[in-house]
Amino acid sequence: MDAPIVGIIMGSESDMPAMEPCMAQLDEFGIPYEVKVASAHRKPSEVHAWAEMADDNGMKVIIAAAGKAAHLGGVVAAYTPLPVIAVPMKTSDLGGLDSLLSMVQMPSGVPVACVAINGAKNAAILAAQILGTGDDAMREKIVAFKAAMEEA
Repeated sequence: MDAPIVGIIMGSESDMPAMEPCMAQLDEFGIPYEVKVASAHRKPSEVHAWAEMADDNGMKVIIAAAGKAAHLGGVVAAYTPLPVIAVPMKTSDLGGLDSLLSMVQMPSGVPVACVAINGAKNAAILAAQILGTGDDAMREKIVAFKAAMEEA
């Protein structure tokens, strides 16, 4: 099995079902990934260590999913030079608007890209597009994917 080049981190096991479309899309593109469950608030040192080593471990892009306060993507971005894509999770309190606003209000110098609430599939597609900037084969997969959408 190929070493993972995308890291998926989520704050809770309860985020896993909402992130399955992300993993399915990465599988469809043939992109190897690893999944980590660690809360920025409950396991900050574990998140720090994972994020800090992601680049050294061969990852190229990180996808971070979280709900409510949703600081996971920003915390990860603080510890890595890699691009971070945040996926705000739908919540029972505010429908995910709380998560979305937490993710898009990043301070200057710590950018995090953000997709729609529960936009896990788009996070995978964006990760593939980022990877495609330096990989012609991956870029061709994106071209084919978009062409197939036109035909559907």
